[in-house]
Amino acid sequence: MPAKPQPKRSKSVLKRIRQTGKRTLRNKSAKSMLKTFSKKVEDGVLNKNIDEAKSALQKAISAIDSAKTKGIIHRNTAARKVSRLTRLVNPLLSAV
Repeated sequence: MPAKPQPKRSKSVLKRIRQTGKRTLRNKSAKSMLKTFSKKVEDGVLNKNIDEAKSALQKAISAIDSAKTKGIIHRNTAARKVSRLTRLVNPLLSAV
C-alpha cells in the first residue's frame, strides 16, 4: 500500500507552528527558572541560612508573579507556590 502524501499546509498553519515553537521555548525556560528559584529557597531552609533563604524567597516570589502575569502559570498555582515557599521560610524567621 503506498504512503499517503502529506496534506498541504496553509500560510497561517505554518505561522502558527512557528509561534507555538517560540512560545513553548519561552514557557519552558520560565518554568525551569521557577523550579531553580524554589530549590534555592529549599536549600536555604535546609542549611538554616536565613539570609540566603530570605533573598531566594524574594526572587522566587518575583519570578512567580512575573510568570503569572505573562500567563505561563495559572494565578491559583502561583498563589499556592508562593504560600508553600513562604511557609517553609517563616519558621526560620520566627526563630531569630
